[in-house]
Amino acid sequence: MANPPTNNQIEEVKSRLQQFLITLDQIEPETTDLEEIDRLIGMIDDLEEKMDKIKTDK
Repeated sequence: MANPPTNNQIEEVKSRLQQFLITLDQIEPETTDLEEIDRLIGMIDDLEEKMDKIKTDK
């Protein structure tokens, strides 16, 4: 069974989520290109990977 997440792990996820929200807030919808959207998707993928790692850490 997986151990509960540590405070450091939670803080890292919160920090990455905050970075994502800042980046999302700074994007102008009228001028956003595919590269910027791909970067956002990459950030979400990184968050998902981190969450999966936290869930499976023993």
